[in-house]
Amino acid sequence: MNSSRVEDKQIVEAVLAGKTELYAEIVERYQQIVANLAYKLCGTKLEIDEVTQRVFVELYTALPRFRFDSKLSSFIYRITVNVVCKMMNSQRRYVSSDPQDDDDYRPELPSDDLNAEQQMVRREQLAQLRAAIGSLKSEQRTALVLYTYEDFSYQQIADVMQCSLSKVESLIFRAKKNLAKMIKQ
Repeated sequence: MNSSRVEDKQIVEAVLAGKTELYAEIVERYQQIVANLAYKLCGTKLEIDEVTQRVFVELYTALPRFRFDSKLSSFIYRITVNVVCKMMNSQRRYVSSDPQDDDDYRPELPSDDLNAEQQMVRREQLAQLRAAIGSLKSEQRTALVLYTYEDFSYQQIADVMQCSLSKVESLIFRAKKNLAKMIKQ
């Protein structure tokens, strides 16, 4: 198979037909997406690696249930959100507010146009924002991250979170309201 032109559906079908070595292609395509979402949802590098590994183990076992009703990427996002929620519920970890955790997975690097003091203020603001996002309820945090950082539509978020469109609207509204309160303090 020419992996640069092979569609997700063809790879999944080949893996399910016994060509399990092609699963590495799925991991390669989606590993960074999973790692980025994991970072935005839960923070530290150790957690990201652990989440990413768990997501691809769960994806492998879930592939026979995937029916291509949606994109493979949406299915992977759903698994990622579920894994993060399970881990956070069991370990009660939240988004890190330690700027030292940002070395490899920084969502936004400081601009070269800023002087050192401005860069430090910006990092502190980002750390406060991540801490505030991390203190949101799990569903609010997930909906907000998918909407804000991943540019998902409300319908895509509803699909990933397996809930109604009105619930997504409510979750994002409440998340924004709660963030505004926390940041004002």
